[in-house]
Amino acid sequence: MGVLRHVAFASVPALPEAGPFADRLVPAVLVLSTVTTTAAPWSTADPLAPDQAQRLLRALAEPIRLQVVLALAGGERCVCDLTSDLDLAQSKLSFHLKVLKEAGLIGARQEGRWIYYRLEPSALLVLHDWLGELASACQSPATPCS
Repeated sequence: MGVLRHVAFASVPALPEAGPFADRLVPAVLVLSTVTTTAAPWSTADPLAPDQAQRLLRALAEPIRLQVVLALAGGERCVCDLTSDLDLAQSKLSFHLKVLKEAGLIGARQEGRWIYYRLEPSALLVLHDWLGELASACQSPATPCS
């Protein structure tokens, strides 16, 4: 997992206790937003391993998590909006967001005190391809018994 911080530099007045230098400006660093990236445990070029498919499908199988995924289908959403739109307690939503994030289905970024969640298209594409391969393979006739 990596963290990317957007940093800006600003000047703020020094504290009055600074004595004769109170009128000077001191540099301050403001963190504008933090983006937490979770490296997907797969590559879109590689076939999905059975344990990876299980992790994705297990995360999607729970009704509340599926509601979260559907709520994120329209784009990035603030956790405060998800809490009210899904009518869930913050602690309950946090648990389900954690499971989805650990499965690689969603990503998050922090801006100020708010966290914004989004679907990870690469995870959905890998799952789509894996299901497509299953659909193709299941159409093969059985070999005759001897």
